[in-house]
Amino acid sequence: MYKRILLKISGEALAGANGTGIDPAMVEHVVSQIVEVHNLGIDVAVVMGGGNFWRGRQGTNMERVTADHMGMLATIMNGLALQDAIEKKGLQTRLQTALSIPEVAEPFLLRKALKHFEMGRIVLFACGTGNPFFSTDTGAALRAAEIGASVLLMAKNIDGVYDSDPRKNPNAKKFDRLSYLDVINLRLAHMDTTAITTCMENNIPIITFALDETDSIVKAAKGEKIGTFIG
Repeated sequence: MYKRILLKISGEALAGANGTGIDPAMVEHVVSQIVEVHNLGIDVAVVMGGGNFWRGRQGTNMERVTADHMGMLATIMNGLALQDAIEKKGLQTRLQTALSIPEVAEPFLLRKALKHFEMGRIVLFACGTGNPFFSTDTGAALRAAEIGASVLLMAKNIDGVYDSDPRKNPNAKKFDRLSYLDVINLRLAHMDTTAITTCMENNIPIITFALDETDSIVKAAKGEKIGTFIG
């Protein structure tokens, strides 16, 4: 069982079957597991994607910086939704953002985040790295390194890493275990290269799995075999 986890939740996964927006049933599914993991004595940090509202690459006719900033703002909406749902279950949270929006959330400060863990709070990180041209996967890897996370849990809408897209190729092969260099050399598109190299340089293992599986977050946090292990 890991001591401190960084859970990355993709925006698409939060949308559930709807494909866009926030599915309340999926939020409940996620939050109930986050609470269970926290009650095991594990420090929990969460990074949210924003693809259920906006992805930077959708802005084909706009400046990349503008499109990416829109994606960062989308992650704040997901963070607020998770914060509200977690606190309704009686736990304290803090939402920290890489962009300064003090009326909505705290600015990201590492010392504050670490203090929140000491106080038994769940910490949610929004806006990725706060910089354009970097994905929220990279933001998750960066925050995992900064807070000293034992593992990076990647909860997506696919149950692991495959050699090709299983939604398009029914014969796609799933990997149970990969090294960081395997993911880079095989050019597997499940995570971007910057996120992989950040974890490799800081010796942070990655477990990627499907969010909609029963108790998938709890299983991953407890070190049970699930999805694909990268490390």
